[in-house]
Amino acid sequence: MRIGIGNDHTAVELKDIVTEHLNAAGFEVVDYGAKAGERCDYPVPGREVAEAIVAGKVDKGILICGTGIGISLAANKVPGIRAAVCSEPYSAKMAALHNNAQIIAFGARVVGSEMAKMIVDSFLETEFEGGRHQNRIDIISEIEEKYSR
Repeated sequence: MRIGIGNDHTAVELKDIVTEHLNAAGFEVVDYGAKAGERCDYPVPGREVAEAIVAGKVDKGILICGTGIGISLAANKVPGIRAAVCSEPYSAKMAALHNNAQIIAFGARVVGSEMAKMIVDSFLETEFEGGRHQNRIDIISEIEEKYSR
């Protein structure tokens, strides 16, 4: 599985830790984020990871900024994307299980490195349940379609 990872300048260190964790678990990681010493506005990597998912270049995404909020807002502007901010593993699991989120986001100023690893693991090991949840995803898609005309 190919994972796109994006971050702003506040999250370079945590991105590197998460990338190492993913590589050790056998995932291929594509880096769309800021490097050490670079200043980066969070909407840019948020958009790039979301666009990579829509284009089929990566399967899932992980976004990290100061809080996870701004970068997820940018990703959610890309049609078809569902990005969820998660500060603990349960929310990450539910984002995948019930919301079929393709991206999780969290904040480098909010979670530590060990919590970030647990969030990522929970998200990536959980598959969408479908069933009654698919109808809800369809409603979200209808809302998106209505306002993107």
